This record gives sequence, C-alpha cells and structure tokens, in this order.
Amino acid sequence: MDSLVSTEWLAAELGAADLIVLDASRHLPGAGRDAGKEFLKGHIPGARFFDLARLVDETSDVPQALPRPEQLTAELARLGADRSSRIVFYDDSAVKTAARAWFLCRAHGLENVAILDGGLAKWKAENRALESGTAACQPKDHFVLPQPDRIRFKRDILANISSEAAQVLDARDAGRFSGSTGDTVHGQPTGHIPGSCNLPFSALFNTDGTYKAPEDLRKALGEAGITAEKPVITTCGSGVTACVLIFALHLTGRDDTALYDGSWLDWGSDPDTPNATVKA
Repeated sequence: MDSLVSTEWLAAELGAADLIVLDASRHLPGAGRDAGKEFLKGHIPGARFFDLARLVDETSDVPQALPRPEQLTAELARLGADRSSRIVFYDDSAVKTAARAWFLCRAHGLENVAILDGGLAKWKAENRALESGTAACQPKDHFVLPQPDRIRFKRDILANISSEAAQVLDARDAGRFSGSTGDTVHGQPTGHIPGSCNLPFSALFNTDGTYKAPEDLRKALGEAGITAEKPVITTCGSGVTACVLIFALHLTGRDDTALYDGSWLDWGSDPDTPNATVKA
C-alpha cells in the first residue's frame, strides 16, 4: 500500500479484512467544531473514529506531547487494528490532522499506514457513500510498539542552534513565524527558533485539498531553504501541522526527519529560549 492513497483506491478496497479506515479529524478550539459528533453524522463506510485529542502523554512536561507507545497500541487495538493491518487515515480538518496520526504510527514502527488524499472533503465531493453512527469492530489483542525514534525535544533544538546538524522547518504561517502578527491560535509570543526556515503547511496542497506532486513539493522545500545535505526537524504551533511537513518530505523520498514534540507551545512559553523575528 502506498503512503498516499486515492479515493478511487479506497472505494475499491473497502471491506477488505485487513483494511482499517480511521477518521483522525481534530479541530482547533476556535473552529467551533466537534470532530466526534461530526463523525457520527457522516463518515466513510466502515470507518472508526481515531480520537487524537485523547492521544496525549499527560505525564510529560511537554505540552500536547505524543502519546506513549502503550497509549497508541491500546487505541489501535480497540479499533480493531494490529501490526498486520493496513491502516488508512483521513480527516476533515483545516489543519490536516491525518498527517499527525500517520506520523504517530510511523514514529512507533508501524509502516503499513497511509493517508487518504483529499480526505473526507474529496470523498464527499465525488458523491461517494457515507454512513452514520458507529461501526461495529472486533477489538484486537494488545500489542507492543517500541519507543519512537524520530522525536526531538527542547534540549535537542537548543543544541542544534549551535551545531546546525539539522535543518529546522516551521509549518506556521509567515506572520507568526516572522513575529509580525499575533498568535490567535495558542496565545504565545510570536517569532521563530533561530536559524529555522519557514514553509506554511497550506502551501503543500492543491486547491482540492490533495497533496501537490512530489516535484512541486521539492520545489517548495527548496525555495524555503531546505537542502538534501542535512536531516530536517519540523516544528509548528503544537506539533500537528509539523507532521504535514514530515509527510510531504516523505512523499519526496525523504525520511531523515524528526518532529519537535510540543513545538512552539513548548518553545514560545519558555522565557529563557531565544526567539528570532524578522524586521519589517
């Protein structure tokens, strides 16, 4: 299974015994939307709701920290998935949260996972079937996943400012990155990690919500200042749209990537971290 699958492919594969379709929608607080309720009203037939809001490590000092491996496996097993499953994530979110779900699995060693290109919006636009309510599923036995190996923390980012061993790529909009606008999303001071590059995640999509072709993604990454010589650490407001950058890099053939867990929520809330801005 490819990492990015089309609506045509998914429609043909629905009902396969090893295929698990998961709605990973999650919305920003200001959106005024309830992803769980929307799922119940209408979703891809057979899909289950993958509740990203619950998949946070509450024992960590990092805000919105990635879940512990046992949290992730418990949720996947509850929804009928195990190591042998083919898992397709989709969303109906402005911040493309299926990429966060995809990265959670990949970072924990599950590779047979994909994102539905265009998400629920494209599925609906093509007048494909929907169902309401919850889909019955047979939970699987709990399974064990390793600790994620593509996660970076504040200490790593601080060290990287000096070493420049990796490139840091920020998915936020240009205003928050430069410090020229306020942060209406998380209420943090704006600016960016010194030495980081900026590529707003929205630039990676076509007008219909599908991902741009790999050659166009490579062009956008290059114009943002990203080269092939060094690995890439991605960051954003809280660690969601940074995963969109990781997925886009994956589509170009690059997996030398890592996520700054907590991202700007972690960095901007610490008065001792350096904050760069761009002068007008």
